[in-house]
Amino acid sequence: MRAFLAEAADYGIGHQGYSIPIHGPTGQFALFSVSDHRSDKEWSEFTLEHRRALILLAHAFNEKALEFERGKKEEAGKQLSPREIDTMTLLAIGYSRAQVADTLSISEHTLRAYIESARLKLGAQNTLQAVARAMSRGMIVV
Repeated sequence: MRAFLAEAADYGIGHQGYSIPIHGPTGQFALFSVSDHRSDKEWSEFTLEHRRALILLAHAFNEKALEFERGKKEEAGKQLSPREIDTMTLLAIGYSRAQVADTLSISEHTLRAYIESARLKLGAQNTLQAVARAMSRGMIVV
């Protein structure tokens, strides 16, 4: 273990780390990890402040990695409606569902319908994956 950690340090791997598990659409599993040399307090503050962005980055990175799978066909992209784009954009920048509904002046029930519709159009299993796919396909910009 010490030899492993020493070698990691030689390659610049920090003593602080943050890992995000990712499940792919067909059962793949990945682990996205970042590291740094910050103090415990600085690292705790950094991860607390940036965890949403790190999760989105992890899923966008994984989405790109999946494009390299052999035999993967390019997915026909269905266009999102303007309201679906607004919804995905606000979720991507970290708004809660209640905040998104309030910002768009819609009910949370209507918001759920927009999220589900976008998720299905993007072929995503969950909201986070839908946001990551919308970002990676250039449908939303944050």
